[in-house]
Amino acid sequence: MAHPSQLGFQDAASPVMEELLHFHDHALMIVFLISTLVLYIIVAMVTTKLTNKFILDSQEIEIIWTLLPAIILILIALPSLRILYLMDEINDPHLTIKAMGHQWYWSYEYTDYEDLGFDSYMIPTQDLAPGQFRLLEADHRMVVPVESPIRILISAEDVLHSWAVPSLGVKMDAVPGRLNQTAFIASRPGVFYGQCSEICGANHSFMPIVVEAVPLEHFENWSSLMLEDA
Repeated sequence: MAHPSQLGFQDAASPVMEELLHFHDHALMIVFLISTLVLYIIVAMVTTKLTNKFILDSQEIEIIWTLLPAIILILIALPSLRILYLMDEINDPHLTIKAMGHQWYWSYEYTDYEDLGFDSYMIPTQDLAPGQFRLLEADHRMVVPVESPIRILISAEDVLHSWAVPSLGVKMDAVPGRLNQTAFIASRPGVFYGQCSEICGANHSFMPIVVEAVPLEHFENWSSLMLEDA
């Protein structure tokens, strides 16, 4: 959960998000070192009284400033490509959920069950219980088991939406007439919040996403109760 004046990312709740955090720190350190080097060179050139009569022609420095950026780009590109392929991997999901975007709410369908689905609307501010978050709470949470590969099939019924949960490292566009898919593994129990991340009309900011990760036994009890009520 994000907090006021937060500068970094939310705490990772999935293996992919942990990898993204490590890559962010890796790239940020490279940018920091480059910025420090450039700043040092600028300050040194401005403040020094010395001159170099060979400054207009140096074969060695031209080789260095050609090879060094290429090496840096490789050091950034290889981890980035690895994570891209990891995010596309969907190996034997234990559960498949179809998320459908509407103006302005989400509907979820657990396709492994015969009749398990529901709509998820934002809870109005006046109906919030103490401790609940304004504009982020939904009347029905998407419940998933912990440490299980979950496949999400994402589409929309009317306009473009985007299903995004930052702490799980998931963001996928919901396009009418197109079925996109992504996957995640919740590595710990908890409640994880997201929002539609594609401007979709007047109430775009009022269609939150709430994912609740629970132990497998609790998930089985919840699914049984939902099927009984259906």
